Amino acid sequence: MTTERAKSQNPKSLSGLLPFLRPYRAHIGLTLVLLVLAAVATLAFPIALRSLIDGGLVQSDKGAQVMALRDHFAVLFAVAVALGLFSAGRFYMVSWLGERVTADLRNAVYSHVLKQSPEFFETTQTGEVLSRLTADTTLVQTVVGSSLSMGLRNTVMGLGALAMLVWTNPLVMFQVLLVLVLVVVPSLWFGRRVRKLSRASQDRVADSSAIAAEVLNAIPVVQSYTAEGREAQRFATSTDNAFDTAVRRTRARAVLVAFIIIATSAALLWGLYQGTQAVMAGRITAGHLGQTVVYVIILASAFAILGEVYGDLLRAAGATERLMELLGTRSPITSPSNPALAPVPVAGSAINRHRGQPSLTAPLPHHPACGSAPGGSRS
Repeated sequence: MTTERAKSQNPKSLSGLLPFLRPYRAHIGLTLVLLVLAAVATLAFPIALRSLIDGGLVQSDKGAQVMALRDHFAVLFAVAVALGLFSAGRFYMVSWLGERVTADLRNAVYSHVLKQSPEFFETTQTGEVLSRLTADTTLVQTVVGSSLSMGLRNTVMGLGALAMLVWTNPLVMFQVLLVLVLVVVPSLWFGRRVRKLSRASQDRVADSSAIAAEVLNAIPVVQSYTAEGREAQRFATSTDNAFDTAVRRTRARAVLVAFIIIATSAALLWGLYQGTQAVMAGRITAGHLGQTVVYVIILASAFAILGEVYGDLLRAAGATERLMELLGTRSPITSPSNPALAPVPVAGSAINRHRGQPSLTAPLPHHPACGSAPGGSRS
């Protein structure tokens, strides 16, 4: 495992979860449908807002204006209801999927560990295995049950908002799109650093768990040598190492998130500024500008959330790889393909004969050293 641990991880490691997701294809399909519907409802809101501004606020007749406003607000409320229902359904389905896949993964890892040879348990610390069964599977649950869904939803919303912005303001938004592409390159560099530190942090936590399990399993020996203070210091050093690694990971992730938010916001604010200039020049309406503002907000928030989700995916990728390493461990002791049946005894023990029960074995031979006849008592 040490050699494999030195390798760099990437989100492709999450492909190891595919065998655990395949049994729930229908469930995943329904979840994706609800996810897309929720994203579409969100993207429909700016269109309804534009219709409200341009169609409901420019009526000269007060009575007609009141009726138009009621109709437009009714449409906005219908969009909000649809968004709430689709989002609730998506949340339930994704949460169920995360819990189910995590339970299956834990069962698979645990049953696989039980089949390993004694050599595995001599060379692998118990705390290491427990860390993978608990901390790593919890990270996987976070991704499957939350982060992955949020990432897909915001990807659909971001692409949809970007498409609408390009369609309504093509020249300006192509400039913004070019800037967003330039944002991706440094983001990938930061992402690799976060990924390496995430894996290192998980390994340091596993080291602490391994030390605790080792000492607690041998606590009589530790206390007999009055080594409590030394072992406590060793555990404290290990947890400090884990803390330092976690701080470096958090710092790198914070820089990544800040860079994505600032760069994305700068690009989109440039597009918004161009939109306000178009309104002042009379090229677009106020409702058009309101629609653009909302799509800009959706796109900016989608990119910001994707930055957070990407960090979660990197952490879960390291956890998944650790679990796949454990599942990929093979015991050198294997069962024969055609095992022979063990000989079945034809009789019971001498104790049964002594108790007067029917004998199922041949009589035990008398040995002179026993000092008594078979079945008798010693004098």
